Amino acid sequence: MAPDLGSVGIWSRELRYHPDAGARAAAAAEIEDLGYSAIFIPDAGGDVLGAVEHLLAATRQIPIATGVLNIWMHEAAEVARGRADLVTRFGSRFLLGLGSSHAPLVESAMRGPYTRPYSRMVEYLDALDAAPPASPSLSPRPSPFTVPARERMLAALGPRMLELARDRAGAAHPYLVPPAHTALARETLGPGTVLAPEQAVLLDSEPLRGRERARAFVSDYLALPNYVRNLRRLGFAEDDFRRGGSDRLVDALVARGDEEAVARRVREHHDAGADHVCIYVIGGAAETLQLGAWRRLAPALTSL
Repeated sequence: MAPDLGSVGIWSRELRYHPDAGARAAAAAEIEDLGYSAIFIPDAGGDVLGAVEHLLAATRQIPIATGVLNIWMHEAAEVARGRADLVTRFGSRFLLGLGSSHAPLVESAMRGPYTRPYSRMVEYLDALDAAPPASPSLSPRPSPFTVPARERMLAALGPRMLELARDRAGAAHPYLVPPAHTALARETLGPGTVLAPEQAVLLDSEPLRGRERARAFVSDYLALPNYVRNLRRLGFAEDDFRRGGSDRLVDALVARGDEEAVARRVREHHDAGADHVCIYVIGGAAETLQLGAWRRLAPALTSL
């Protein structure tokens, strides 16, 4: 059975990469106590399932999701075995989120070509279904453990990947998207697939300073073609991608201001069809756990 993600959770790279494991565990436990309903952590290689295990052990009931596991960096059979172990020990609290990542990141890390990401995802799902992989390089043999479709989640931006999430997963997890994308995603997914977008947020009520801090965040993603293509589909044009992103683009992608401004954006996603919204608090020092912001936001968000 797939975990119930609830309405509002936390997406945090710091819960994966902060150097103090004890601090990560304590922060996850506090997130649960604050009333957030799920935790998402990213993956750029390394022992991501070990990081999930650490957070599951530190908490009681809150679901932990990979947001998302990079399918180019982990063999499907190993992931299936690791997931089976987590389910045995912690029940249905773990949601396996999978993504095909981005060409610059994969080619830099793997020193190989990033080709046919959609087909690669289909092959990976075949392997998790315990079907013989289409490519021998993906896995030398079928996985001994199945991962039921309803118990996995796909990173999905464009129509084809959203349709794949609808047909072969239980949830879709778009990243770096405004509520307008959430509405389109819900149309594609229909009513039966959980839609859990990420929303970047910045607590800064000084408008000009806040926008520039948000622009610094957005600008890094404009070097990744998958995000730019998706934003073009939403009506953004070349001028929106120059100089770190136009004001219109930055405002669409980062919810900034006070607690009510963040809650308003989360409600917009819910109104557009999201089942769950995971917030990513930005603007802090590198790998700093955002405990202050999570505490400030909890009263406004956990009641949504």
